[in-house]
Amino acid sequence: MYEGVNASEGIGIGTVAVAVEPDLTFTPHAVEDAAAEKARFKAALEVFCKKTEAQAEHMKTSVGEAEAEIMSGHVTLAQDPELTGAIEASIDGGTCAEQALVETSTMFENMFLSMDDEVFRLRAADIADIRTGILAELLGREVVDLSVLPAGTIIVVHDLTPSMTATIDKANVAGIVTETGGRTSHSAIIARALEIPAVLSVSNACGALHNGMTAIVDGSMGVVIGEPDEETLADYTERAEQFAAEKRALEAFRGKPSVTADGIAKVLACNIGSPDDVNGALDHDAEAIGLFRSEFLFMDAKELPSEEEQFEAYRKVAVAMKGAPVIIRTLDVGGDKEIPYMNLQKEENPFMGYRAIRYCLDNPDEYKVQLRALLRASAFGDIKIMVPLVTCVEEIRAVKKLVEECKAELREEGRTFNDNIQVGIMMETAAAANIPDLLAKESAFFSIGTNDLTGYTMASDRGNDRVAYLYSWYYPAVLRAIKNIIEAGVRAGIMVGMCGEAAADPLLTPLLIAWGMEEFSTSAPSILRTRKAISQWTKAEADELAAKVLELSTAEEVKALLEANAR
Repeated sequence: MYEGVNASEGIGIGTVAVAVEPDLTFTPHAVEDAAAEKARFKAALEVFCKKTEAQAEHMKTSVGEAEAEIMSGHVTLAQDPELTGAIEASIDGGTCAEQALVETSTMFENMFLSMDDEVFRLRAADIADIRTGILAELLGREVVDLSVLPAGTIIVVHDLTPSMTATIDKANVAGIVTETGGRTSHSAIIARALEIPAVLSVSNACGALHNGMTAIVDGSMGVVIGEPDEETLADYTERAEQFAAEKRALEAFRGKPSVTADGIAKVLACNIGSPDDVNGALDHDAEAIGLFRSEFLFMDAKELPSEEEQFEAYRKVAVAMKGAPVIIRTLDVGGDKEIPYMNLQKEENPFMGYRAIRYCLDNPDEYKVQLRALLRASAFGDIKIMVPLVTCVEEIRAVKKLVEECKAELREEGRTFNDNIQVGIMMETAAAANIPDLLAKESAFFSIGTNDLTGYTMASDRGNDRVAYLYSWYYPAVLRAIKNIIEAGVRAGIMVGMCGEAAADPLLTPLLIAWGMEEFSTSAPSILRTRKAISQWTKAEADELAAKVLELSTAEEVKALLEANAR
C-alpha cells in the first residue's frame, strides 16, 4: 500500500500503464548565427503554441471551458515577452536555443517556486510543462500521449501536466497516480473535472508500480494498492460500486431546495476563479456564487486590468446567474504574490505582511478601478463586494468610504449601478474572529474563509509538513472561532456563509446548522453532496451534537465523535 494526496475522490481499479517521459537530453553547442538560432526557437515556439491551442479547444468539449483555460494560459505564458526576450537575449550571447530555453525557464520556475502563495507556485509547474513542450519541438521528439490508452488504465506518471491531461480519454482511464502535486495543482483540478480518481505525491510510484500490474486507486483516502489479493480486490470492487451508486443517488438532489430535515432553508453556492467557471457552477446546480476570486483576472494579465475589462468579467457572471447572489472578493494579492506590474517587495513573512486589503487601501486609485467596475456590473445582477483579510473596523470603514466615492463619481457620469450594493467581509483572521460583533455592525454579510482562518488560528502553514498536523478545523480553537463568527452575524441579522473547504465537509454540516450558518459555498462537484448532507439533519439533532462537541478538548476527540454520528 502506498499513501499520497487524495486529489480526486472515487475508487479506480485497473491495469497500470507507466507513462514514460521523453528523453530531452542534449549537448549544448556554440552558436555562430544568432539570427538563425532565434528563428529556430521561434519556429519551435510557434508549433508548440499551435498544438497547445488545439489541445485547449479539445478540452473545452472533453473537460470544460475552465480547465481549457489552463492550456490557453500556457500559450500566453509561453509568449510572454519577459520569457521570450530573455531567451533570445541568451541566444544573442552565443547560447544555443535548447540551453537558452532550459536556463531561462528554470530561472523563472525557481522564482515562482520561491513564492509562498500556492496559486503562484502553480506557475512553476506551468513553466516546466512549457519547457518540455518547446524543448521536444527543438529536439524533434514526441511528448507523452495519453490519448490511445486501453479501457481500465491506471495512469502512473512522475508529474501529470496539463498538456498530458488534455489528451486523456476519460472513458479509458480508471485512475491516476503521480509522484508530485497537491490538491490545488492543475493535475488535481483537471482530474476532479474529469471525475477520475487520483492520488498524487506517491513517492517512487513510477518505480514501485509497473506496466501490466493490477492496482487500486482510492482517491477518497489517498491510497494506492498494487497487486491486491483477492479479498482486497473484492472489497474495493464493492466499494467502487457503492461509490458509483451514491453518486447516481445524488442526482435526486438536483433541482431540489437546500433545506434541513425540518425545513430550514440554506443556500448552496459555488466558489469560482474566472468568469467561465460560472458554467460549471450552473451545471452542478449552484444557487449562487459564494466566492469569485477576482485576483485571477490580475494574475493572468501583463498590466493592471482596466475598469472596462474588469466590468465585463463581473458582468458576465452576474448575467449568467440571472439575479442570484454573486459575492466577488476584491483583489487578494500582496507580498507573497510577486505580480511584476504591482512592484511588490519580497517579505520575510508575506502572509502577515503587505497584502490583500492592506495593499488595496494603500493604493486607492488602483482599488477604485475595481470598485467602480463592481458597481457598474451590479446593474446587471445581485453583486456583493467582499473584503479579504480584515483585522479591524477601520479597514471595512475605509472600503465603504471608497465605495461611496465611486458611487458619487458614477452618478456624475450618468452610469447606473445598485445604490444598495452590499459590502461584506471575508472572515479569515484570528483578529476578525475575536471581534465579530464589532465587524457585524459595519458589514452587510460575513463569509468564513476556513482555509486561512484555520492556518492563522493554529499558527500552522499547511504547506509545511512538520506542522501540517495542526492544520485542521476540528481543533476546538478553530471550531469556537467559527461558532463566534456565525452567532455574531446571526445576532446582527446579517447573512453568514462559508467559502472555505470546510463548507463541503459533511462532518461539519451539523455544527454549521446548529450555529445558524445560512450559505454553504463549495467547489462545483461538492454542491449536490453538501445539499444531501444538509437534508439529513434537523436543527434539534444538530444542536444536540454541537453541544457534545463543545465539551471536547482535542481535534482527535472531535473528529471521532463527528465520524461516529456521520450520516
